[in-house]
Amino acid sequence: MQPNRFMTIERHILEGEKKHPHATGELSNLLRDFAMAAKIISLEVNKAGLVDILGFTGERNIHGEEVKKLDIFAHDMMLAALQHGGHFAVMASEEEENIIHIPKGMSIGKYVLLFDPLDGSSNIDANVSIGTIFSIYRRVSPEGTPGTLEDCLQKGVNQVAAGYVVYGSSTIFVYSTGFGVYGFTLDPSVGEFLFSNDDIKIPRKGNIYSINEGNYKYWHPGLKRYIKHLQDVDNLDKPYKSRYIGSMVADIHRNLLYGGIYIYPEDHIHKTGKLRLMYECNPMAFIVEAAGGRATDGKIRIMEIQPKALHQRVPIYIGSEDDVLLAEKFLREYNNL
Repeated sequence: MQPNRFMTIERHILEGEKKHPHATGELSNLLRDFAMAAKIISLEVNKAGLVDILGFTGERNIHGEEVKKLDIFAHDMMLAALQHGGHFAVMASEEEENIIHIPKGMSIGKYVLLFDPLDGSSNIDANVSIGTIFSIYRRVSPEGTPGTLEDCLQKGVNQVAAGYVVYGSSTIFVYSTGFGVYGFTLDPSVGEFLFSNDDIKIPRKGNIYSINEGNYKYWHPGLKRYIKHLQDVDNLDKPYKSRYIGSMVADIHRNLLYGGIYIYPEDHIHKTGKLRLMYECNPMAFIVEAAGGRATDGKIRIMEIQPKALHQRVPIYIGSEDDVLLAEKFLREYNNL
């Protein structure tokens, strides 16, 4: 099926809602609100070099990293677009240490939002693709009361929707509610996200691997052998291509379309990996699995991990199913050497 060039993201969300007779429309409304926030963030990203929005604020976030001005803008825009709609009980952002309560006087909803406002922000000044990642859950605390930390610390399998936006040569919005993965490209001439990728399916096996090879000497033996296997023409029809942008959302988006594996492992420096379970790994795992792929920490399915902290880090192996399975095999066989 070819995407309808006149299908906007709003129409597509409403069409999807009609397939679920008991839907209240609340999830559809909040997805549309998110699309609006993405349009505004995209506009600022595209003109960032022309206004006083690039560079550092002089502050550090809770991870000890210098905070970019555009990170703060994206974070604030997400809150402005989403916390007043009455859909959410509580939110959490990679840029905030604690959960974000809905302002007093505002309606409290039944959903929970976790988001990374600007993934890959170290690439901002170099004009490399960056993105926004989000994850939506139903609250587990009593409705009508303020949301809690428990609402945020749910396993990824409890997600009801997830998505990301890539700000690159074009702005692309990809989302899933668990029934297919769909992509929309922002047409700046009309200011709308138009349907561009219908029911995305990741190839079962790819020929691309994405990993920061600068950390090679810190890797565990199984990972070293796996990467050497991918590079060895004697073991494959042809060696895999190495493609690493350094922006998770951009690397995974490419591999989602073409196949392959993205890895950010644990190693002798990053004992528990580097990427955040709640803001990056769970939503990306939800999308990749909905597209037919696989996502694990090398042993355990990412979405089965019980989070213990809001900013918990985990290793991740994500992408085409055969590629991830082979990586797991190498880890099992060689990591004890």
